[in-house]
Amino acid sequence: MHLNETTAIRAIKPAWLKTSVSRKVFVLLNNIFLLALAVLCVFPFVNLLAVSLSESNAVASGIVTFFPVDFTLNAYEYLLNKISFFNAFGMSVLRVVLGTVISLAVMILLAYPLSLAKGKFHGRKFYVSICIISMFFSGGLIPTFVVVKSLGLYNSIFALILPTAMNCWEMVLLINFFRRVPVELTEYASIEGAGHFVIMSRVVLPLSLSALATVILFTAVGHWNAWFDGYIYMSSEKYPLQTYIYNLLDTLKTLQSNNNKTPEDLALLATLGDSTVRSAQVFIAMVPIMLVYPFAQKYFVKGLLLGSVKE
Repeated sequence: MHLNETTAIRAIKPAWLKTSVSRKVFVLLNNIFLLALAVLCVFPFVNLLAVSLSESNAVASGIVTFFPVDFTLNAYEYLLNKISFFNAFGMSVLRVVLGTVISLAVMILLAYPLSLAKGKFHGRKFYVSICIISMFFSGGLIPTFVVVKSLGLYNSIFALILPTAMNCWEMVLLINFFRRVPVELTEYASIEGAGHFVIMSRVVLPLSLSALATVILFTAVGHWNAWFDGYIYMSSEKYPLQTYIYNLLDTLKTLQSNNNKTPEDLALLATLGDSTVRSAQVFIAMVPIMLVYPFAQKYFVKGLLLGSVKE
């Protein structure tokens, strides 16, 4: 009876008690290494925040590390105290939402037929060749500008969206993922009378959520960080956020080089510097994207689970 109780106690021992000492040491060292690596990744962002909250003299002298020196919010006040900032922020949000939806729709509608088996979509090699050529060659800035203006898109939100709606690199990612969907599922749906649109929307896409989440994230980040196209296609009243902040930095540089500075300009430059404003700019632009990652992560995991269909 005593032996049976001992055997039962050993059977219900936690898994970590059964591991060897060397395994415990490895796990401990591995956790310490990963924690140190995570801290090293976080430190640059902490320094960025500290610089944005410090006065320009402290930043120029190089004494700002992970804590603000001579704490000030002047850089954020300089960026946020104008109604034009919120207009630019709204323009960027609109661009990200519309651009991501349109790009995703275009890429899915092209990736699905190109992912079909040989013989089910005629002319596939021709369309693939066009996509491959566009991955390495572009029309150039001036021809693109002429096309955008001749189509009446100048100073329109679609001038920021339509020229980059098709991303062939991300479309290739979707093609490869669509081809991993078990053929038995699509054939069964076809036997039941489903057309290609139904197969794509109800079979292929639900099993490709991880790829879709990746493409959505890359597209949204690309639209959020873009600034040059807003600079050449939009007027100053319709600048997206990144273009607006770039324009503010350019204005600050012009003010610094101006020889006829007013007392207000001198007071502003005493607390604001290039590095301070640039750090505040990067931090403001980075926060919305960082808030998206935790929500996107669950779709990565869910997509991987749905995609793990065994034949």
